[in-house]
Amino acid sequence: MPTSGIGGVAVIGAGTMGHGIAQVAAMAGHETVLCDVDAGQLERGLAGIQATLDKGVRLGKVAEESRDGALARLQGTGRLGEAAEGADLVIEAVPEVMALKKRVFAEVEAVVGKRTILATNTSSLSVTGMGAGLERPGRFVGLHFFNPVHIMALVEIVRGRHTDIRTLNSSFKFVLDLGKEPILVNDSPGFASSRLGIVLGLEAIRMVEAGVASPEDIDKAMVLGYRHPMGPLRLTDLVGLDVRLGIARYLHEALGSEAFRPPALLERMVAEGRLGKKSGRGFYEWGGER
Repeated sequence: MPTSGIGGVAVIGAGTMGHGIAQVAAMAGHETVLCDVDAGQLERGLAGIQATLDKGVRLGKVAEESRDGALARLQGTGRLGEAAEGADLVIEAVPEVMALKKRVFAEVEAVVGKRTILATNTSSLSVTGMGAGLERPGRFVGLHFFNPVHIMALVEIVRGRHTDIRTLNSSFKFVLDLGKEPILVNDSPGFASSRLGIVLGLEAIRMVEAGVASPEDIDKAMVLGYRHPMGPLRLTDLVGLDVRLGIARYLHEALGSEAFRPPALLERMVAEGRLGKKSGRGFYEWGGER
């Protein structure tokens, strides 16, 4: 059972990251509500959780009773107020658009209790800026999970300028409850992981652009030479080229460094709809793996 003092968890946004976060929260014993205003996206998110847990059972990595318990603790809704009301922790996982995220949190803050922690899963946007319009910015924090959430061990806890110590302590305990490893990062563009990961990914794309080597061989160099679990181009396909492009544009503007300027090849591939795994084609052909 959870030891963090956090009981109910609401996750806003049922996309890849949102439903992954909801899955691990429910698996850790939290009563969890997954919310998305798009009924189709919500249905796909809940189905994705079911499919992942069923696969875990087939592979012997998840006990049947654990799967059944998690699914019993999980529910979905299309109404944000219904999801957030009564939650001890609300985690936002909507698209990386600052105005959209701020609008979500304004709606959430209007219905939650005074001690409810509000968290964003943003991978690069300013946590301080996102929480600036809240009545209680001290309870606002970044909880940056990684894809696939049920496998990746790391969670970045991002401390905004106004994040208070109670929020940080509860966040650390919550992450540990999930069986994850937290690191503390002060609010800065790209935090630690995205700032480093994007630089590597963009340089790999420039190498493809310049004809240095094939995507497969560039990835193999990092996997075999540096013991990375996955090469930067395959990872870009999994994250989504459009997502990577948005982060690169933001970091290029925020940091003023040419290292983050999006390569022309990345711009062109996104314009052509070659977004990676989710579109079936990026630096790799994904076919039936979508």
